[in-house]
Amino acid sequence: MAMNLRLTESETEALRARAELEGRSMQEIARQAISDYVADRPTRLHAAIRRVNQEDAGLLERLSR
Repeated sequence: MAMNLRLTESETEALRARAELEGRSMQEIARQAISDYVADRPTRLHAAIRRVNQEDAGLLERLSR
């Protein structure tokens, strides 16, 4: 599936520099970053749930009554 990704000038330059440094294409770098982000979703989700449990413990306690 084709997709257009609009980046700022600074994002494009950072991506270009990274691709050049690694000897890979900008597309390869972007696809890997997306893949890593999606694969890490359960970890990020559990961290967010823990944060809400800690920060809103009082509220959650009141709501559970």
